[in-house]
Amino acid sequence: MATLPNPLPRLASLGLHLPPGGLVDATDDGHWQEPLLWLADGPAAPGDWAALRRTAPAVGLLPVVLDVGAGHGGPELWELLPGEMSYPGDHDAEEVLEEFWDECAEEDADWPGLAVTEVADAAPDPESVASDIVDSLLDGRGGPLKDPRLALVPARRSADIPTAIGWMGPANHESDTGRLSAVLRSWEDRFGIRTVALGFDTLLVSVAAPPTTLAEAEELAAEHFAFCPDNIWQGSDSTLRAYAEHQLLNQPAWHFWWD
Repeated sequence: MATLPNPLPRLASLGLHLPPGGLVDATDDGHWQEPLLWLADGPAAPGDWAALRRTAPAVGLLPVVLDVGAGHGGPELWELLPGEMSYPGDHDAEEVLEEFWDECAEEDADWPGLAVTEVADAAPDPESVASDIVDSLLDGRGGPLKDPRLALVPARRSADIPTAIGWMGPANHESDTGRLSAVLRSWEDRFGIRTVALGFDTLLVSVAAPPTTLAEAEELAAEHFAFCPDNIWQGSDSTLRAYAEHQLLNQPAWHFWWD
């Protein structure tokens, strides 16, 4: 993947107010020449993500919440292969999704195309929505994250966070996460998504402009199926219509899981 200069080796001199933590430069796959991310030692709390989101982008870093308590340990124990990732900007999101669709959909089901939409001027600010979603995940009242830790990743767009650290969570579906980040970039533009949390094989994004009609949600459901077929194959909503109605319509967050 084409990369920008990594500010993590200079983290101590960047003026960020960070809780106790450390740089991750060794993973289950070996030792990297430069650190992949900074990870907090203790659990994240409401407000932590938003505080870093206001300051870290100016020095080339973005915050994300990593779930280290879902049975797979922290990123030191994950498969992280940044050297194997392509650059998201080299891919066309629709071409990626159509290829996935052709691999996963029934033989007589033609690719329906991208959902036609864009973030409206009246839509909520994506950063504010992301902050609210992260705070709701960290408020201690349960939810999908078992042990959430704040992390910083060298990336300019939230869509590129998984690729920047070489995240291999979707490897059973696609091992080049740069192709999935290309889709996330498209969703940033059309739905105001932000990548806010990653687990070993899970991804959670906030959504500033979700579909507001069932017809729009059904169009988008085809993209979600291509992106992460396990959401439908192994989820409680086993049809695209049911998934659209229950998981996409007016929903401010999308959750993905790959088996």
